[in-house]
Amino acid sequence: MLEFMQEVSPKEAQRRLQHGALLIDVREANEYEEVHAEGAQLMALSEFETRYAELPKDKELVLICRSGARSGRATQFLLDHGYNKAVNLTGGTIAWQDTGLPTQTGAV
Repeated sequence: MLEFMQEVSPKEAQRRLQHGALLIDVREANEYEEVHAEGAQLMALSEFETRYAELPKDKELVLICRSGARSGRATQFLLDHGYNKAVNLTGGTIAWQDTGLPTQTGAV
């Protein structure tokens, strides 16, 4: 069965995070170090296919990148592999920052 990807706004994503969802940043490490949404865990798209099984299937996963394109691909990949609680953050880190939500800098 083909799962259709759900998109959430930054504010909705933050609400879900407050209720136990995990925020997964799929950008590369250098982008993550520059700025990332507070609490985001890095799992770069370049290693995503080899590492995705580390993610829990029983928790909601909110995926984020810079603008929403790469995280959309990662979200669809997870849905295709049985992760039915994965959603994409529309607008990515740019929208997160524009909304005024908390960010961090530095390495993992």
